[in-house]
Amino acid sequence: MVQIAPSILSANFAKLADEIRCVEGAGASMIHLDIMDGHFVPNITIGPPVVASIRKTTSLPLDVHLMIEDPDAYIHSFAVAGANWISVHLETCKHLSRTLQLIKSHAVKAGVVLNPATPLGLLEEVLKWVDHVLIMSVNPGFGGQEFIPFTLDKIERLRGIIQHKGLPVKIEVDGGVGLDNICDLIRSGAEILVIGSQIFDTADPHATVRKMINLANHCLAEIQA
Repeated sequence: MVQIAPSILSANFAKLADEIRCVEGAGASMIHLDIMDGHFVPNITIGPPVVASIRKTTSLPLDVHLMIEDPDAYIHSFAVAGANWISVHLETCKHLSRTLQLIKSHAVKAGVVLNPATPLGLLEEVLKWVDHVLIMSVNPGFGGQEFIPFTLDKIERLRGIIQHKGLPVKIEVDGGVGLDNICDLIRSGAEILVIGSQIFDTADPHATVRKMINLANHCLAEIQA
């Protein structure tokens, strides 16, 4: 099963609860929340109080992506706020294995994020502690960017590493994902697709999510046939 994770970075914050209910009703698997601090990435978004408010509006898992310089200092706060998944950037963690164990100590799924230019080799030693790997297919900081094509090869190589090690690690992809590349991503090994502007910038986000889910299921069925 391929999971669609709408990213609220591109949603209308003036009616955020309605936007979330819309994509939930369409069959989205989780809600993706980008947490930016204005230091690691050139943008500032939301903190634990907003996550706690969002938690009250939906029963879907909250997938919290920490694009911040000191994730260890905030993991507890986001877990208490209602995060079900927390992912941290490999580039920000001095002691990545310790950070992953800290996430898991809160009974939250732990993920590692890699920027487009970060090599997969830096990840291999911690894969045994990871529930999911988030591959950035744009440089993080802003929504609406174009997909970086070499991401497909990176996903395929990561899938090979995971299979070779026999680990139940899921591959998530974020950045420039839409109807034009969903099938290519699934063929490469992606299992969770984070999609923002190409859902929330359309006239009917509910219909767009349904179309994406149907396309993903069709592509997956063709691959498995």
